[in-house]
Amino acid sequence: MKLVRPHQYLKNGFVLVGPLFAHQWDLFTLSQALLAFLAFCCMASAVYVLNDIMDIEADRAHPVKCRRPLPSGAISPRAAKRLLGGLIAASMMLALLVSGWVTLFVAAYFVINIFYSWRLKHIVILDVFLISSGFMLRILAGTVGLGIAPSAWLLLCGLMVTLFLGFSKRRAELLMLESNEHCNGGLTRRVLDDYSPAMLEQFIAVTAACTVLAYGLYTVSPKTIALHGSDGLIYTLPFVVYGIFRYLYLLHQKSKGNDTAKDLVIDRHLLATIVGWVGSTLWVLT
Repeated sequence: MKLVRPHQYLKNGFVLVGPLFAHQWDLFTLSQALLAFLAFCCMASAVYVLNDIMDIEADRAHPVKCRRPLPSGAISPRAAKRLLGGLIAASMMLALLVSGWVTLFVAAYFVINIFYSWRLKHIVILDVFLISSGFMLRILAGTVGLGIAPSAWLLLCGLMVTLFLGFSKRRAELLMLESNEHCNGGLTRRVLDDYSPAMLEQFIAVTAACTVLAYGLYTVSPKTIALHGSDGLIYTLPFVVYGIFRYLYLLHQKSKGNDTAKDLVIDRHLLATIVGWVGSTLWVLT
């Protein structure tokens, strides 16, 4: 269970955003969305297993990752490879039950992560954009893959918020290295040598501002108001702003940000913010 990281499945919720904002809430669409969600859960776990296999030596030198199943020796690389194959097969079978598009997006997600783990994760800035692309593929699976036309605003908001989280993760990793001077940064994540705190702070500020701006403009867009038959979506904006500010607080004051999914579950303020945003959104859309 530790190897496949089921708590990270929260990130696959991006698949459900398309049906939510497109008012496609019929049983068939929701069941297809659930299958796509499960397909990405299996493939995401496969990617985590693949990363751990490829990073086993670097993880052994990491102050936290050294306790993971593979670098700690709790699971053998051979067993991990068998699990990897099973997860890929399950993911592709689930995706085929939905549509060819979902199958393509799930396969693309895996291929991108192969290149990411092999070399591209060492290229500054591109590494975060590749992480963001995985979330964009989830959104596309929940729209194009289900026969729903994707909103340009939805894609823009998804891009900005995932870039924000990606650069925040890199900042959290730098902060952790600074607090563990004995740790060799070159062995943990080489790309961190090309990032600086000041540069990451600028990237975080830009993407955070763009996230708020893009979502705010989406809520007051004439097309949005016409689609939902209400201009009340603007009242969900404070939840987005508070959530971003709370995340920045956790990053700088509580040394969080290395594991976004875990932070969302553990921090009561973030959890309440998400529940409030989902609740108020459903209230407006219904």
